[in-house]
Amino acid sequence: QVQLVESGGGLVQAGGSLRLSCAASGRTFSNYNMHWFRQAPGKEREFVGAVSWSGRFTDYADSVKGRFTISRDNAKNTVYLQMNSLKPEDTAVYYCAAAGGVFTTRVAVYDYWGQGTQVTVSS
Repeated sequence: QVQLVESGGGLVQAGGSLRLSCAASGRTFSNYNMHWFRQAPGKEREFVGAVSWSGRFTDYADSVKGRFTISRDNAKNTVYLQMNSLKPEDTAVYYCAAAGGVFTTRVAVYDYWGQGTQVTVSS
């Protein structure tokens, strides 16, 4: 069993930065590829990015490429989402999710989800 807890959200002005964290309980964190999603009010949840279990591979949605960076520290059971050059359209609840198996962004079912953290970007 793995529990995921996101933190680091808040209110920031456009052009600013935030770093989200997703802390995992359990000793099997390093077995999972970790993904970030976001969901804005009235919109569907969308993929933001992902990092492989080793941290070697990453992938990002086109909307955040060049602005967001995902990293992980398996010794700390934590994955990070560094968000730079934030835009009002980045406002959403951000979720992390864990997926076992081969690293892919086309995951049918995620093993675990966090509860989300709110990010609000003012113009």
